[in-house]
Amino acid sequence: MLTAFARAFKTPDLRKKLLFTFGIIVLYRLGAHIPVPGVDYENVQQCVKQAQQGSKNLLGLMDMFSGGALLQITIFALGIMPYITASIILQLLTVVIPRLEALKKEGQSGQAKITQYTRYLTVALAILQGTGLVATAKSGALFSGCTVADQIVPDQSIFTIAVMVITMTAGTALVMWLGELITDRGVGNGMSILMFISIAAGFPGSLWAIKESGKLAKGWIEFGTVILIGFVMVALVVFVEQAQRRIPVQYAKRMIGRRSYGGTSTYIPLKVNQAGVIPVIFASSLLYIPILIVQFAGNSTSGWSAWIQQHLVDGKPIHTVIYFFLIVFFAFFYVAISFNPEEVADNMKKYGGFIPGIRAGRPTAEYLSYVLNRITWPGSLYLGLIALVPTMALAGFGGANANFPFGGTSILIIVGVGLETVKQIESQLQQRNYEGFLR
Repeated sequence: MLTAFARAFKTPDLRKKLLFTFGIIVLYRLGAHIPVPGVDYENVQQCVKQAQQGSKNLLGLMDMFSGGALLQITIFALGIMPYITASIILQLLTVVIPRLEALKKEGQSGQAKITQYTRYLTVALAILQGTGLVATAKSGALFSGCTVADQIVPDQSIFTIAVMVITMTAGTALVMWLGELITDRGVGNGMSILMFISIAAGFPGSLWAIKESGKLAKGWIEFGTVILIGFVMVALVVFVEQAQRRIPVQYAKRMIGRRSYGGTSTYIPLKVNQAGVIPVIFASSLLYIPILIVQFAGNSTSGWSAWIQQHLVDGKPIHTVIYFFLIVFFAFFYVAISFNPEEVADNMKKYGGFIPGIRAGRPTAEYLSYVLNRITWPGSLYLGLIALVPTMALAGFGGANANFPFGGTSILIIVGVGLETVKQIESQLQQRNYEGFLR
């Protein structure tokens, strides 16, 4: 594998792509440490330290996707989250709006138009989320329990707030552009790699915090246990992410003039985890909504507010059960809108393809739907169990690792992006040397 890395850097065009990707990553991480104008940097650092020592923050998911830049209130505070949200919204609207569905079928030109709509929606969401973040920071609700939380934004004039929102929106647009540069001139999918870097950047600090807060052998036993759990989870995720059900497809031989076409055998790969990490993001976002409403409401003493603060917090039994069932539901929901058995069956019938033993047309669609439902069950249960690992870890260690790094969402994204990027580098190596990373 080390010789494969050396070979990758010896290939001139691949070396340029890798170095370009590394350069963009350095710029991205640099921007994640430049504070927004109008923010008291010392007070922010003081509140971040208090948050790392155990006080929970409700914006943990967004902070993870920004690589810790959200709580630092930097120019890349919103990170890649507005683009992810916009992409998911456009993907859902494609099923509902016929115009977007027609654009999707137009090929490259239609996809370029959808990408343009995604950019516009990303900027709009960045303005909305930036305004919400500034309002939360201004009110002191961004860090619950911090003594100087209300002094993060000293100057609360309209001009200062507008500059902060514009700066964060421009930062999101710049992150989006950097991601597209990696896709065009670098290696791998740019947005996925920036998401990968954001999550991986928080691992060293979280692991060291676990060691510092541990009690057994100065924290080294807890540290080693978490590392071991991480390796087991990565192995499990790689195994399930690579698992697929291959449905055989044969194409009838046709004679056109003097040439024969078709007669080949192929397969339809149906992954066990067909939905990817999207159900976990959906479920997390949905459960954050009532908590954020309570946070914006301030010191409300109403019954519903007290019930939400008591039961819908990480680690509580009701929160865990609702979170698990939401992930299972969204797994089935997303698979239903992203894979259309009837469309696949029609395309197969159009080109003379059929599944052995199954009639073309409606029986094929019913068979695909039946197989898809059967493999989605273990996939959705796997997603739910992986996502609950941080909760179980907190219970097992008595709350010592409030910053448990190997959470379900982070591991799924890191393993998925890592596998796809290695596959791309491997395919480029095989074009020149007939050998990739894995022999």
